[in-house]
Order: sequence, then C-alpha cells, then structure tokens
Amino acid sequence: MNIRPFQEADAATVAHLVTQSVRGQWTYRPEQFRVSADPQRRRLVAERGGEVIASVHCSPFGAGAPDALRLDFAGEGASFSPLYLALLADLPTGFSRLLGVTREDWPEQMHFFLAAGFRNAWQSWGAQLDLTAWDAGRFQPLEERLFLQGLEAERYDVDGSDWDAFYALHRQGEADMPRNPVTTPDPLTSADLHDTLRREEAAFVLRLNGQIVALTRLTLGEHKGRPGEVESEFTVTAPAWRGRGLATVLKAHALTWAQEAVYRHAGTGGTVLNLSMLRVNARLGYVTEPMWVIWERRL
Repeated sequence: MNIRPFQEADAATVAHLVTQSVRGQWTYRPEQFRVSADPQRRRLVAERGGEVIASVHCSPFGAGAPDALRLDFAGEGASFSPLYLALLADLPTGFSRLLGVTREDWPEQMHFFLAAGFRNAWQSWGAQLDLTAWDAGRFQPLEERLFLQGLEAERYDVDGSDWDAFYALHRQGEADMPRNPVTTPDPLTSADLHDTLRREEAAFVLRLNGQIVALTRLTLGEHKGRPGEVESEFTVTAPAWRGRGLATVLKAHALTWAQEAVYRHAGTGGTVLNLSMLRVNARLGYVTEPMWVIWERRL
C-alpha cells in the first residue's frame, strides 16, 4: 500500500469513494475535489496496485469548533490507520483537537475512531417525514386552543415592517439553543438572514396581538438540488411562551403549507441535547434515523 498526497487525476475516484462512504446520502462530483493551496487543508490517498482505495481529508472544523480540525475518511477501512499516521506527521498547526463525524451505522469509520482512541463526545439526530401520508388534522385541536388565546400562525413576509422583531427573536433562539460542534449554526447578520429567506426559504410565525412570539424556517429543496423536499432549519419560541405547544403548532402549520405546495418529503435534525425539539418532532410524526456521532481526540 502506498500513501501519497491527493492529485487532480484522483478526483473521479475520490468522489466515488466519498459518495459510497456516506451511503449515497449525498452525491459528490469530481469537480468538488481539487488540490488545495490552503496550508490548513490536507488530503491524502491510499493506493494499491496503482488504484486509489481510500482517502482522508483534514480541514478546519469551522465556527462550531474553531480550535479543531475535522477528519473525513472514505474507502477501505483497513487503509484508515496508515492514512491517519501519515496525516499526523504533517498536521496543520494552531489546532488543539481532532474531530470526526460519522453515522452510527457506518462501521468502517466508527470502528476506526474507537480503535484510534477518539472519544464519543456528542451525538446528533436526523429525522424524515413522508408528507404524502402526513395528517395535519391531528394538530387542529391544539391550534384552535392557541387561537382562542389570541395566537395565529401565518407565513412570514420577509419584507414586512417588523423584520427587526423577527431577527431579534431569531438571535434569542441562537443564544438559547442547545448545540454541539456540528449543530452550531454560522452566525448570520440581519442582512444575511434576510437574503437567505428571500432566495431559498419560507418562514412562518405565530403572532399574539400582532407581535411575533414564535418562528420557524424551511429550506426549499429546489434551491439545494432536492426538488420535492423541505428541510426544517430553525425553530424558536419566545421564552415566556415555551412549553405550551407553540413550536408544535407552528411547525405543523409550516408542514401543512409544504404539503399543499406539493412537497413530498420533509427532513430535520439537531443535537440530542435539544430534548424539547426531539419531542416536538416525535409528535409531528418524524421518523428518526441512526445517530450521527462526533468523535474527539486532543492533540
């Protein structure tokens, strides 16, 4: 087995290996793999008989863990240890830990991180909902009870006059939301969030006497190459109204809109630390997938 730096000629093979490593959950293209001039990034490949059989990519983790490097392995699991040892000999400087992210039903990565002394540090979940068979009527009684208290759900007009209130509640949710390195969102300025909503999302709010007390966002799949799908990105309820079913009703309202707009599938996810949102999504009928595990090792 030969371990060497990635070359442009490896792009098609590595794209195939990485797509296989995530079980086709995402499809990677050769043009996404290029030799990087960034000194904080590394990609190595393992080859046998002139054929690339595995790869490892090392890069800064991002806002969720700015002191960490992320490791991504693909290909034959038996090649992961030689790739890892070669990578350790030439790691970028200025980082204090390594993080690996994999799903619990992907044994080659799970076995490697456990054997290499990484710690199972955090877990996240994903969940899916079949909108073609989803019954919105189950949530009508709760919606009616909240309506009698003066609460009404509607799709939000991002060019309305109360954008500052929407953004302030969004920031409140970012501050309060349980998170781990994977589920920590990149901070969005008011302008960035407004632009994102206008281009590729639909937002919904619950109002009390005209004031926003809860909000939720859906990413529309056609903007991400997944027509017919929506993804729940963020939901927050004002602190004084938490624990009263507002998030359930608002997300049900958003999913009803998606169903009527002929979206067929909805996805969501988050950290297992966010028990309240896990309960909300269970009530809505989401079916959870195997957990995502974040493995950690200090340098």
